[in-house]
Amino acid sequence: MAEENANLWAPWRMEYIHSLDKDDENDGCFLCRYWNDPEGDEKNRVVWRTSRSMVVLNRFPYTNGHLLVAPGAHVGALPALDDDDLIDMTRATRDAVRVLTETMHPHGFNTGINLGRCAGAGLPGHVHTHIVPRWNGDTNYMAVIGDMRIIPQSLDALHGQLTDQAAKCGLLSR
Repeated sequence: MAEENANLWAPWRMEYIHSLDKDDENDGCFLCRYWNDPEGDEKNRVVWRTSRSMVVLNRFPYTNGHLLVAPGAHVGALPALDDDDLIDMTRATRDAVRVLTETMHPHGFNTGINLGRCAGAGLPGHVHTHIVPRWNGDTNYMAVIGDMRIIPQSLDALHGQLTDQAAKCGLLSR
């Protein structure tokens, strides 16, 4: 029996690939751009900010609800964060888990910080925590076997839900 090739298209991936070149060309960082543009929070899918960090819906998620928590300071190494930034980022991570729990009801979470390109950091110059909600029986095996992700909801719709829940939790300062 002849084996057939199957193609799973992920056209959103090109936007991500081109965005890396754009950041390199501008010697910039999308997290710094977002931090310096609070008026653009909805467009940039910033869910909420504290005085020292922000919670952002990942534009290229591993699964629905994938958030990034980043300090405002452009720091690439965890030991370089000052205590106040580290504490604030940790509190924002805790609060993001709470907002995701109350909004999406996941069964668990993966959280982590990728330090350095070899560790998987797509943006090694700006420390940030990933929060990935997980469900029993979810379809995340697709990323392992097919470099494909299944996202069942639009980012705009989810951003609205998370922002509403963050407001109910008293996390929005806008």
